[in-house]
Amino acid sequence: MPKILVTGGCGYIGSHTIVDLFANGFEVVSIDDNSRSSTYLLDAVEQISGRKVKNYKVNLCSFDDTRAVFEENPDISGIIHFAAYKAVGESVEKPLLYFENNMVSLINLLKCTREFGIGQFVFSSSCTVYGTPDSMPVTEAAPRKQAESPYGLTKQMGEEMIEEVAKLGTTRFILLRYFNPVGAHPSAKIGELPIGRPANLVPAITQTAIGKLPKMYVHGTDYDTRDGSCIRDFIHVCDIAHAHTLALQFLIAKRNASNCEVFNLGTGEGVTVLEAIQAFEKVSGTALQYEKGPRRAGDIVAIFANNEKARQQLGWTPQFGLEDMMRTAWQWELRIKTDEQLQNAQNALLN
Repeated sequence: MPKILVTGGCGYIGSHTIVDLFANGFEVVSIDDNSRSSTYLLDAVEQISGRKVKNYKVNLCSFDDTRAVFEENPDISGIIHFAAYKAVGESVEKPLLYFENNMVSLINLLKCTREFGIGQFVFSSSCTVYGTPDSMPVTEAAPRKQAESPYGLTKQMGEEMIEEVAKLGTTRFILLRYFNPVGAHPSAKIGELPIGRPANLVPAITQTAIGKLPKMYVHGTDYDTRDGSCIRDFIHVCDIAHAHTLALQFLIAKRNASNCEVFNLGTGEGVTVLEAIQAFEKVSGTALQYEKGPRRAGDIVAIFANNEKARQQLGWTPQFGLEDMMRTAWQWELRIKTDEQLQNAQNALLN
């Protein structure tokens, strides 16, 4: 079984991807310093898959510590790189923190990729690299426009760095541009553990419904959309996870036309914020307490993906609809409420 290094394996998308990798015959090791994640999710991965994951509690900004993982695991054949700071608002307040963490960690991994002859590398990117796109749905050919935040800029810079390293010809890369990952594993054993007040829509919805938040806000209802609220492309985290497995298989089979390929990961369907709320209310049977407010700085009106390239070349087809996304997110929130160990894991992230 090929051994894959997953950075950020204790995180939201990382843990779901490890489950999918195991289901498709891969061996996995993880690097996660747990500064913004919990080993709880890896324990839950073992419950789902029956496979234990070795995690190295290593800060990727330390080259020596990172390199030591590769020395100990000379059979690593591929890397999936999730580990990064990702809070847009925090990146505006602390841009240097984001530049240092997200870029130095990537540089160190790329150095190890070169030194240890790693053949495959899948990079966790984002639709934020498109900025405010000129047209919809967005294709991979759309230009990288001015980033809306330092976080988005680190994704743009990361892509550009990888493109240059790919020209050396020793490693094959895929850049996966996610749209809006949501939901949780259908078992409700793993899901998203936001730190503090959630910045993303779906955790804000579920935390409001469960009573953690008194109410939530819809930022802007006067946009030129069908109901006045912003349009986004929500994609289930398990569909995102499976795309990483397919990306690795694509690279291992050498089906790539170039040493750096780009794929959008979205459903291809735009959903308004109010439609997402209505879908949640339908599947949960809960009336959500929310307030309509003014527009939020930095929000774009609409963005959703053209995912034809991923469908045709990776053989990737999203399996979960909007109601599935909301249902699994709600089941996960209910699990948190009743699982003391999980509550402790989430509370530990606040300290």
